[in-house]
Amino acid sequence: LNMTMLCNSLILRNFFLAFFTNYYIIYLMSNLCCFVAVEFPDDQNVKGYNFWYYCPIEGAEEGDRVLAPLGRHDRVQEGVIRLVRYAEEENAPYPMHSIKRIRSLKKADSDA
Repeated sequence: LNMTMLCNSLILRNFFLAFFTNYYIIYLMSNLCCFVAVEFPDDQNVKGYNFWYYCPIEGAEEGDRVLAPLGRHDRVQEGVIRLVRYAEEENAPYPMHSIKRIRSLKKADSDA
């Protein structure tokens, strides 16, 4: 093999390695659900406690504000994401049959 062929084969190998590695990561992430622990600092009754929610909205990060149902009557309140966890449904931090969903997401760096 001459040097040009060797360089071309290494470039091609690295391209396929990067492509399949990214594909594998995307495949793994597609099987995971996003769960967020939310604190409601404006509600004195639950201030300081975190509640787990399923978050179907992409891009949730710690510090983002969310609207989520809280309590027995599912009153929608604004809270702050304190933790983000990706897991399969069977490894959810709270039973899937009882977990509530985030209604909307407002990014922490948003000015609006």
